[in-house]
Amino acid sequence: MSLFIQPPDYSRIQQVKSFHELVTTPFAGGVNALCWQRTLPGQFSEVVEHLGVGEGITTLDDARLLALPVSAAGRMAIDILLEDQRLLRAHGLSPTLDCIHSYPRDEDTGAVPTDVYSFHTDSATIEADTYLCTYHGPTSEGLRNDEAQRWVDVPETRAKLLRLFGGGDNNDFLEYLKENCFDLHYASVATAQPFCFGLGNLWRIAVDYPGSPVPPCIHRAPANLPGQPKRLLLIS
Repeated sequence: MSLFIQPPDYSRIQQVKSFHELVTTPFAGGVNALCWQRTLPGQFSEVVEHLGVGEGITTLDDARLLALPVSAAGRMAIDILLEDQRLLRAHGLSPTLDCIHSYPRDEDTGAVPTDVYSFHTDSATIEADTYLCTYHGPTSEGLRNDEAQRWVDVPETRAKLLRLFGGGDNNDFLEYLKENCFDLHYASVATAQPFCFGLGNLWRIAVDYPGSPVPPCIHRAPANLPGQPKRLLLIS
């Protein structure tokens, strides 16, 4: 199953038709997200069921997947999980496959929430991208750049952060924001319409790094609601 809801006329998302196109298409012209939209065969829910994982996050290796006593449909899903990782590794990346019940919550947010449930951008000191795919469970959500404002640029929030820092909107304060990742998290405007990354779709999204030709892609993990299925996520 593949569900992809793209905001109307949102030019920052570009769809591609192959893995090769996904990894070779440059981010340019404002495009900061590439999506290889796929409808995947196989029974991923069976894989998750046989894993029998509990709370938190369980990282899965190839050996554990191959040892699962699944049906032919489950085996087809496992083959896809392994092949996606093989493609990314062959491209020089280090993908991680996680079965996720819930992420840690930022219990003491102060002025700005900094967990993955908050809209945020990924960052790096050198050129980098983020790849991700949800195979089962709730999927990642994106936010249009023009429907977002960094929390540190909201006057009331910045004033609170200044008080927590001890005053002085200077280079030391900017470093304080960066060290605590406050500058990577965003508030959505009242009229914002977040979009769904969809099941089975393999994404490559832009990261905040020095010299990036495009703004980073704003995204978040889906809310962890009671009764929701566990999430099977590939990320690199």
